[in-house]
Amino acid sequence: MNDKKEPRQLGLLPDHGEGAIPVGGMEGENAPRPEIPGVMPVLPVRDIVVFNYMILPLFVGREKSVKAVDAALSGDRYILILSQKDETVDNPGPDDMYQVGTVGMIMRMLKMPDGRLKVLVQGLSRARVKRFVSDDPYHLAEVEALAETEPKELTPEQEALVRSSREISEKILTLRGISPADIMGVLNSVSEPGRLADLIASNLRMKVLDAQAILECEEPVERLRLVNSQLVKEAEVASMQNKIQSMAREGMDKAQRDFFLREQMKAIKRELGDAEGEDEEIENFRKAVEKAGMPKDVKKEALKQLGRLESMHPDSSEATVIRTYLDWMTELPWKKQSKDRLDVKAAKTILDEDHFDLEKVKERILEYLSVRQLNPKMKGPILCFVGPPGVGKTSLGRSIARSLGRKFHRLSLGGMRDEAEIRGHRRTYIGAMPGRIVQGLKGCGTRNPVIMLDEVDKLGTDFRGDPSSALLEVLDPEQNFSFTDHYLNVPFDLSAVMFICTANTLDTIPGPLLDRMEVIRIPGYTEQEKVKIARRFVVPRQAKDNGLKESEVLLDDDILARIVREYTREAGLRNLEREIGSVCRKLARKKAEGEKGPFTVTEKTLHKLLGVPRFLDDEKETTLPPGVVTGLAWTPYGGEILHIEVTTMPGTGKLILTGKLGDVMKESAQAAVSIARAKAELYGIPADFHEKRDIHIHVPAGATPKDGPSAGVTLVTALISSLTGKAISAETCMTGEISLRGRVLPVGGIKEKILAAVAQGMKRVIIPSQNKKDVQDIPEDLRKKIAIKFVERVDEVWPLAKSSARAPKPAPEVKAEAAVEGKAEAKPEAKPAAKPTAKPAPKAKPVAKPSAKPTVKSAAKTAAKPKPKKSK
Repeated sequence: MNDKKEPRQLGLLPDHGEGAIPVGGMEGENAPRPEIPGVMPVLPVRDIVVFNYMILPLFVGREKSVKAVDAALSGDRYILILSQKDETVDNPGPDDMYQVGTVGMIMRMLKMPDGRLKVLVQGLSRARVKRFVSDDPYHLAEVEALAETEPKELTPEQEALVRSSREISEKILTLRGISPADIMGVLNSVSEPGRLADLIASNLRMKVLDAQAILECEEPVERLRLVNSQLVKEAEVASMQNKIQSMAREGMDKAQRDFFLREQMKAIKRELGDAEGEDEEIENFRKAVEKAGMPKDVKKEALKQLGRLESMHPDSSEATVIRTYLDWMTELPWKKQSKDRLDVKAAKTILDEDHFDLEKVKERILEYLSVRQLNPKMKGPILCFVGPPGVGKTSLGRSIARSLGRKFHRLSLGGMRDEAEIRGHRRTYIGAMPGRIVQGLKGCGTRNPVIMLDEVDKLGTDFRGDPSSALLEVLDPEQNFSFTDHYLNVPFDLSAVMFICTANTLDTIPGPLLDRMEVIRIPGYTEQEKVKIARRFVVPRQAKDNGLKESEVLLDDDILARIVREYTREAGLRNLEREIGSVCRKLARKKAEGEKGPFTVTEKTLHKLLGVPRFLDDEKETTLPPGVVTGLAWTPYGGEILHIEVTTMPGTGKLILTGKLGDVMKESAQAAVSIARAKAELYGIPADFHEKRDIHIHVPAGATPKDGPSAGVTLVTALISSLTGKAISAETCMTGEISLRGRVLPVGGIKEKILAAVAQGMKRVIIPSQNKKDVQDIPEDLRKKIAIKFVERVDEVWPLAKSSARAPKPAPEVKAEAAVEGKAEAKPEAKPAAKPTAKPAPKAKPVAKPSAKPTVKSAAKTAAKPKPKKSK
């Protein structure tokens, strides 16, 4: 059992309690001082220090302590109370107790049913242990009373200390809500510093160590100074407690005040007859749920949430969340849909009005309308338009919506990295809302709009999820009839929506997502197509936007062609529109300055309006030195003409590759060297050239990354040209992948590459035989401007590419026999190849960026680096 103070709340001054005996000295200065015996029993106590004039109950349970109390009661009732240094010690010895304590008188004793004693003790005098006489059966000690000498007259400093202690005590009492009148009367009646210090210290909440230090201080004024410092701390704590309680009380008061005000408002509304406000909101939601045409399961969930809202307080935060949720649920077009315009001829007219050419796309839309007319329950297709920027992919989606008579919503996916943008946020998050798909449906107001997912190839991924994976369900007709948004948490049918995706390249689109889409390629426009589009669409629009009439801007086809050729180099039309807009702005200034139209733009005035031409046909050279071959490149922005330069020099057979080439292109160069070594005798090349000469292959525009296998044919031809010293025709260009067996393998981007060749005035193009099918996509009028030669093996390229071979006249369309023709020409070329050529190959500059499908690694990487002429 523990000897400890009885738990009770003490005020600043001791509560004597019923039947308590007044302590000597508190009744007046003339009270007799008790005689303290020299030897007395010792009562160790925990967690408390007893001071003079202090009366408190103690529970005594330890065996030695009980015997010490019995011994004191059988004698003169005096007992020495010492505090333990460590309260966890159950059987303290002399070293476990402080040597200074308080002599107390046992005033009452009561035996508890559990064997413990409850004693009421009064502190009489502080005393010091001289020595412990014995510790069995209880601690018995010889003690020495500590005399106190109170000053007869207080100095001003001591008086100030006494007053400060009283004032701080009064402040603490006030902060604790205790009436200080009676207690301050007792404090004011005590003028001795030591007695006042003991009186205050006996009721301060202090640690045992601090209280023991005050008890052991014999000088009265110093003791009061220690007590005063503890009072200051207690006042700060009491002040902070009072502040915290006041804040809590204010919060409670505000809540109670709001509650009473709300109840009063309800009563006032009832008196005015406006009590139906909240009920009216619930009823309006119920009617909206009934009208929304929700499926059975969705309606059940909406009514469940409505029931929760009805049972909540209208101003609670949860009620606001549910109210917002019900707003979304009731405003979504669960059944409302627009009626399709199924007139195929009218739709064709609208598509032709908005866009020139693009026949494949228009045919696909008209096929959809035809099938829709015959089978109204068919699911919406998932189309993906792939092509360079500026060819009209996004505007085509708007035209499709107009031709179908549907609403149109464009959703930009470029740079999107958060899956919640597609699927929405759960309602547990603050500020949660549905995904962009559901938001678009709400904005359209119908369940069958045309939704364009723009730039689907530029989706990203990070710690917030993968949006492209979230699109797998959206773009799958077998799954999107039950698309579940995280915010709604109920299925929504997306099968009636017509999704159209756009992309510049397919390389960055994940395979599973690409598999769900029907890919329609939109190639770049030819010069002739750009002129027609500018005449039909761009010039009228820019004239109107710049405050001019169409009749006031006179641009003939030759001038438009010069703008296309000399001021723009792109697959699309954006830069062309900017240049024509610039012309119209300058003409608008002339009109604003008082000149009268119409304004005719000639060759001379064009240069004044737009400045010096930005692009010149400097890439097409009349003659090429040995080792330089013209190649064809494909980029996401269209085809390009470039050169591959090869030079050889005396050395040890090193292969040097420059021009920021990718791994695939480097491997093509190594394969080209191997083929040249294998066929050295055929082309009259020294068999040991790889041991005595270094080969340097360079592709200009060194800041632009280049990669792809379609440079193989160009690399072999340039290498042979450099080694033999024979030049290649400047009017011939080529593309194709090579194998070590000498085969020419098919490559991509044939249409874009040949269009680039025609634009640069090339007369002959050499392509793989397996790409013959791709030639059909080239307009017939362009096929007449260039001779297309098909080859199956590398041996067939050299006779067609040599400068000595005169370029045949351009044929309307080269047929498969062209490949055979190339083979026939290969035989006579074998004769001069048998004679070794002693001359070292002259130095030549390498130029070319052959390109397989992606000649440039990616549009994004290229845009981040310096952009020379071919940076696209």
